[in-house]
Amino acid sequence: MAKLLIFNWKMNPGTFKEAEKILGESIILEESSDKYEIAVCPPSLWLFDLSQKYAGKITFGSQDVFGGDPLSGKGASTGEISAEMLKNSKVEYIIVGHSERRRYENETDEMISKKTEVGLKAGFKVILCVGEDLNTHSQGPEAVKSFIKDQLEKDLENIHNSKFIIHNSLIVAYEPIWAIGTGIPENPESAALMAKYIKEAVGAQVLYGGSVDGKNIGNFIKYEEIDGFLIGGASLSPAQFGGQLN
Repeated sequence: MAKLLIFNWKMNPGTFKEAEKILGESIILEESSDKYEIAVCPPSLWLFDLSQKYAGKITFGSQDVFGGDPLSGKGASTGEISAEMLKNSKVEYIIVGHSERRRYENETDEMISKKTEVGLKAGFKVILCVGEDLNTHSQGPEAVKSFIKDQLEKDLENIHNSKFIIHNSLIVAYEPIWAIGTGIPENPESAALMAKYIKEAVGAQVLYGGSVDGKNIGNFIKYEEIDGFLIGGASLSPAQFGGQLN
């Protein structure tokens, strides 16, 4: 199975012209290898125009979704984006539960569980992000496993059957909070062990994220337990991954 690379641009770049440049480099990267599948998740402001203009050239994802009625494209929810709108934008993936939204937007596990349900029922591939903080990490592997298990149980509370897992619709991204944006990734072997633990607990594909870049991704690729990567800042310079993905 091809490894999945999710390029999460976060709140970048500042102009549509820059967005097209980064997207063009991402398309070239995906075309260079059949061992990897790339999905690009631009900010919502650029998402629609890019997905319409470059439909069929690369896969697109959304950084979030409104946790309401999955079939409603309307509503009094200022600033939100519905699942129906994303369907019309040719989006295939949705990221939910990213630690930055948990922290800065005060998203609770209850909210994330609802967004996960909405995304799956609407037919998207949902990337559910989980990960421990530095304090939990410092307590050792068993504490981390307990933390992640608790997160998964709460975030998947509204998912009452396994059909989404069977159809590979649910994907879990293990992103230790302490590694995100710090330039200090998790030890590859430890990341692989956690990916294995999550697979045994949930049965879904597992991605690793947290300071992955062109210099260190090769250290993780060799572990079959890791099905791909959720890449943040480094995804804005996709050419750096070329030498590692061939």
